[in-house]
Amino acid sequence: MTYDSVGVAVAQFAPTASKQTNLDAIDDLVRRAGARGARVIVFPEYSSYFVDPFDASLAENAEDLDGPFTTALSALAAELDVILVAGLVERADDGRRVRNAVVAVAGDGIRAVYRKLHLYDAFGQRESDWVEPGEIAPPETFEAGGLRFGLMTCYDLRFPEVARTLADARVDVALVPAEWVRGPLKEHHWQTLLQARAIENTFFVAGADHPPPLGVGHSMVIDPQGVALATIGTATDVAVAHIDPGAIARVRRVNPALDLRRFRVTPR
Repeated sequence: MTYDSVGVAVAQFAPTASKQTNLDAIDDLVRRAGARGARVIVFPEYSSYFVDPFDASLAENAEDLDGPFTTALSALAAELDVILVAGLVERADDGRRVRNAVVAVAGDGIRAVYRKLHLYDAFGQRESDWVEPGEIAPPETFEAGGLRFGLMTCYDLRFPEVARTLADARVDVALVPAEWVRGPLKEHHWQTLLQARAIENTFFVAGADHPPPLGVGHSMVIDPQGVALATIGTATDVAVAHIDPGAIARVRRVNPALDLRRFRVTPR
């Protein structure tokens, strides 16, 4: 089946240490996005649970993939016939650290899972003290409205190889839940890197961040030429872009950069 357009939304909110408060915020934003025609709705990193600074409560509030958080997302997705993508603090094996996971959840359950590869050990932070890195594996993808979607997370944006593996998996839209920490030039980095990943891979990119004071906000959907189709400032809100599935093919006819490249991505 072909579609004239597919509604893709970024939902910006500040997750807290209250799981129910987070689910209530997600419910409200999903209904707003769904009313505006969104079919796929992307939420920030750590949507299930977040505390700053990290402490032992992170592991105490971690969940399994089939736990209460994804169960609630699946029920909401079934009710509104949408697919929800959100950051999950997933239980790890050692009981001390957690996995920084992103789950894509439909009404029939989980469609794809991604565990953050590049941990945020930068800008004075040490995410690896609390989180174990994901294992290198072929990307898990899902389809909606004739488009293929892939997942990555926050700091991964600074490593173009991650997005390139999604392009190799024939992804049309890269979804990027984030907690892009504020700081000098960080807002500029966020927007520039989202646009760069879109331009160099000639696909769509949708990034959902925490708002200030911890994140930079400015969640957005970028087209294959680096143009922002829908953006949010610093508020708790949603922005919806209605994506034309034919846009990627048109851009690649003019700019066949993926076909012309002479290098491949290999694990380190």
